[in-house]
Order: sequence, then C-alpha cells, then structure tokens
Amino acid sequence: MPKTSGRLLTLLSLLQTRRDWPGTLLAERLGVSLRTVRRDVDRLRELGYPIAAAKGPDGGYRLGAGTELPPLLFDDEQAVALTVALQIAATGLGDGTGEAAARALATVRQVMPSRLRHRVDALQVTAVERPARPAAPIDGDALVAISSAVRAHEILRFDYGSGTGDEPPRRVEPHHVVTWDGRWYLVAWDLDRSDWRTFRADRIALRIPNGPRFTPRELPGGDVATFVTGRFRGADDGTIGWPCQGTVLLDLPAATVARYSRDGIVEELGPDCCRLTLGSWSWPGLAAAFARFDTEIEVVGPAELVDAFDLLARRLTRTAAGPTSGGRS
Repeated sequence: MPKTSGRLLTLLSLLQTRRDWPGTLLAERLGVSLRTVRRDVDRLRELGYPIAAAKGPDGGYRLGAGTELPPLLFDDEQAVALTVALQIAATGLGDGTGEAAARALATVRQVMPSRLRHRVDALQVTAVERPARPAAPIDGDALVAISSAVRAHEILRFDYGSGTGDEPPRRVEPHHVVTWDGRWYLVAWDLDRSDWRTFRADRIALRIPNGPRFTPRELPGGDVATFVTGRFRGADDGTIGWPCQGTVLLDLPAATVARYSRDGIVEELGPDCCRLTLGSWSWPGLAAAFARFDTEIEVVGPAELVDAFDLLARRLTRTAAGPTSGGRS
C-alpha cells in the first residue's frame, strides 16, 4: 500500500482526469479499501478541494469548483506546458495580463522539482513585435466582460473608436473573441448594419448593462478561423481565399522563392526557374508582390494580372520621372 501522502496525490490526480468516479473503482485503482478512500477524500476536503459525494450502493465522487483556488496537481508534461504558456503570456499579448502571467510563472517555477525546473529554464521565450505594429493595450476586465457576453449570448452595447459618446451605441450579437497579428478582435453580427463585423477590442468602450439574450447565427465560412482569415484578406463571401489570385514564372530557384512566400504555392521547374501562385486583396497589390522578387517575370494568368502590371509600370514610370509642373494626373 502506498504511503498516505503519495496515495492522496494519486487520488487527486484520478479525480482530475474524469468527471465522476465510483468509490469502488477508486479503491481498486488505489489498492485500498472503500473505507480508506472515504478517509482520503475527507483529507483532501480539509486541504480545500471541493469533492462532492454521490449517493448509491458504492457511492461516487466528483471534483468540483470551489470559491477559493486550492493547490493544484500537474504531471510533468502538464507542468512544462503550463510554464511555456505562461512564458509566452508574460511577454505581453496586449491584454493587460503580462504582469500577472510573470508572477504566476515565478510561483509555478518555485514549487517545481529540480528536474522540471532545469527543463523549463532551458527554454527562454522572447516575443519580438513588428516595429510598425505594436500590440494595442487591452483592459483585462473589459476583455473578460466581452468574452462573458459571447458565452452568455447577450447583446453588447458599446461606443467604438474615438466617438464622443453622444452617438447611439453600436449594438451587436457577439460571436467570438479572437487574436490576429498581435491584436484582440470581437467578431459579431452588427444589428444596425445587418452584417458581420470585426471590432478591435481596444477601441470598444462598453455600455452597461448588456442587452437581451439572442440565438447565435451561423458564421459565414462555417468556422471563425475561416471567417476571420477571409475578412483580413479582403473576402466578403465567407471564404478563406484571396479576392485576387495569379500565377507567374520567376527566374529564381524554388528554394529561394519559398523562403519569402509564406502564403504562396511554389513549383520547381528547373534549377533556376519556378512557378509561383500568390493571392492579394487587389490586382495592383498582387503585381507588386510578384515584383519584389527582383527578377524576370512571365505572367501565366489571369489577364487581370497582366493589366495590373501595366498599371503598376505606368505608375512607377511617372514616379521615376519626378514631380511635374502639372501636378498629378
């Protein structure tokens, strides 16, 4: 029979792995009597773990949620995963939780056994933000309030952007809270505009109280990832693809092109030639994306891409000629 302390940890670990445990099954897994299981459950309750008992011939137990956070038990893999997640959160996600994550990380690391502490200390995460796109600070309480409305299916009312508050509030059915490129967004159905919208969470000033409950609508594209990706690519039909897509031949090795075309499809045609397919929100933007490879380009299609290269060429020619007395034409 294992020692009492070790048996308590094993019992707690079992209670965390499933919702309900018959007493006889717990006794079998621990190799003890049902009476011993009852005593061990009482000891865990004294330590602050809210364990509910179910009536029946054998009885049963369930680990519930309490009003205070008791000590938690993690296996090695969970402890390492938790530490990595806290390191990432502590680098700052723009949600106001960076400092709290850093304190939680210090607490978890302090109680880790040395074998795990050495593993997590070997991994140091540094978040590098794009200089032109720093994360916007978010009030953690506001983020929780928005997420709670999503969960409860309650209409949100808020002022958006730099308004003075004199305008009527926006009224939306909140659907998802998502992150994209270092910022938090609310995906919602705009009741006044009868359309799906994405709102930057840092620009939302909530009005209290929330509106009535609603029945969630089906999101275009079938899931939030498809919808958000499509919207940020300029698509309005719920698809994930780019509105404009074209293919060219480049006089560069496929391996070289692949390093700089994260969203593209690269096909090797020879040691110094490849076919590249890219997408963009506009045809001139797509032509410019191809032109950045600084090599000879042959357009495979479509015709709109050829016209975009012609437009871009004329525009750049005027730019290279410098300002004229006649101004812009």
